[in-house]
Parts: sequence; structure tokens; C-alpha cells
Amino acid sequence: MIELVTGTWTSLPAWLQTTLVALGQILAVTITVILCVAYLTLAERKVIGWMQVRIGPNRVGPKGLLQPFADVIKLLLKEVVVPSRSNRFLFVVAPLLALTPAFAAWAVISLWPGFAIANVDAGVLYVLALAGFGAYGIILAGWAANSKYAFLGAMRSAAQIVAYEIAMGFALVGVVMAAGTLNLGKIVEAQSGGVLSWYWLWLFPLFIVYFISGVAETNRAPFDVAEGESEIVAGFHVEYSGIAFALFFLAEYANMIMIATLTATFFAGGWLSPFEGILPGTILAAPGLHWLVLKIAFFLFCFLWFRATFPRYRYDQIMRLGWKVFIPVTLVWLCVEAAMWVYKIGPWAA
Repeated sequence: MIELVTGTWTSLPAWLQTTLVALGQILAVTITVILCVAYLTLAERKVIGWMQVRIGPNRVGPKGLLQPFADVIKLLLKEVVVPSRSNRFLFVVAPLLALTPAFAAWAVISLWPGFAIANVDAGVLYVLALAGFGAYGIILAGWAANSKYAFLGAMRSAAQIVAYEIAMGFALVGVVMAAGTLNLGKIVEAQSGGVLSWYWLWLFPLFIVYFISGVAETNRAPFDVAEGESEIVAGFHVEYSGIAFALFFLAEYANMIMIATLTATFFAGGWLSPFEGILPGTILAAPGLHWLVLKIAFFLFCFLWFRATFPRYRYDQIMRLGWKVFIPVTLVWLCVEAAMWVYKIGPWAA
């Protein structure tokens, strides 16, 4: 049987082999991200429950482990109600436009040494372009629903994404200056040498700005004014139900995982071991996917921690933070980084 499969595989043309391998990798990453999203929703309810001295979901399956699947089945069985005066086509397409960038960005991420689905040299530009593309789904959802509440939420979200996208872009300029490349795998390799060589230390203000801007980009608390229940019901997805609402839900959590992964890649050494410079030559110093997963888990915990801790910002406070604090901070630190480069201070001195 194995010989038959091997013989069939070798008889295929090279272009078809490459295509099938790429499709297999895409499918594996997509299924993994969807499962991670499912259990991130459970983790969020559990973690916030513990912080509020509650138990959290514990009914469906052992210790509540099947709760995400119960939620998905419930949403699949709900009717998708399309408002009578809405733009039906855009109303249906908007959730897909919101979801696509969160999955497409995984193509250029280096998951372990030497592996990325598409090892392109313009990875940072690709990620930035997709981050901006996600706003279109939210804007279209707000406009197509023909609801004042949804439209207000979409406008808020669009303004917020524009404000924080600029700060994130400037933060990534600092990373590209330090690494000298736009390739995500090479950016991770440029941080080799241990925890003190990772960019979170040398580009600390950019690291903080990038991560907090990522929280704002994903419309998560305390930046969730786009769906402020106390003001505009549910924001841009107020008219959505069933599977269409589930897609927005999936997009939000997939974007959280994406931001956590990018933060780990750009500032926390990606798949590099924190013991690299401390215990050289040991198994703990070996790079691998497990280190990246641990770093992603830490940043995702921070997302949940913020939600349980901070009250929602006022809209004008969010705009002020983006335009008047984060953008000037990134510009100042880019100048500081340029000076450090000139005087050979930092991990790039060699």
C-alpha cells in the first residue's frame, strides 16, 4: 500500500506535487487556527470566571470542554435574518471579508526554523496590507444592514483602525530597521542570542505600542467602543444572527491569535528559546514550535486579562491615545533607534 502511494506520488508532475503540499499545509494551519479559536472562547470564559471568583462553563462535556462545539451548533441552527431594507449581497459578504485576512496572514508566518507556507521576502508588507483589509468587512457590515446603530459602530471601528494602523506600521518600521529584512523568518533569526537580544528590550516602547494597538485593532476591551453595548446595542453586527454572526465571532478571535503571533514573532523571538544564551547546547536551548506556542499563549492571556480588568475607554480617549500618544512615541523611538544604530549600541552592534 505504501509503495503504491509512493509510486503514485513520484509519478505526479513537480508543479502538482508542490500545489498539493501547499494545500495540505494551508488545510492543516486553517483547521488548527479554527480549533484554537474554539478553545480560546472557552479559555476566555474560564479565565474571566476565575478572576471574578466564578467557575465558568462546566456543563457540556468533561469540565465544560465541549462547550465551544455546543455554541457553534446552536449558532448553525439559528436562522440568518436579513433585514428587508438591507443590501443583501454585501450583508452576506461582509462576514467573509472580515474573516479572510485573519487566515490569509498565516501564509508568511515562520512557525518553526525553516518553515513558512510562503517564505516571501515582503512578509511584513503582506501582513500590514491584510491588517488594513479587515476593516472593509466591518464597514460593509455596518453600511449594508441599513441600521443607524450598525453604521455608527462601523464608523467608530474604521476611525479606530486607521488611527492604530499607523502606530502599528511605525512600530514595524523599527523592527525592520533592526533586522534589516521584511522576511518574518529572518526577523526571528536576527533576534538569536538569548532573551536580551530579543527586540522587546531594545525596542520596548515600540513593543508596548504594537501590542496595545493590536488590542485596539481587534476591537477588544478596553477598546471595544465599536460594539459598545451600553451605547449602540451591539455595534456593526447588531443585525446579524446565526452563522453570519458566528463568522464575525470567529474573525475577532482569529485576529486575536494573529496579533499574539505577530507580537511574539517581531518582539519576543518567535520560535527561539529563552534559554538560548543561558544554557547553550542543551535541549532547553533548542528552538521550536513549542516556544512560539507558549509566547502566543502568554499574549492571549494578556488579551483576556485586559478584558477582565479595565473599563471601556470613551471614544475621544481612544482617538487621543492613538493620534497624540502612540504615533509621537513611535516616531521618537525610531530616532532613538537610528542613534543606537549609528553608535553601535544594542544587538545589531556586531
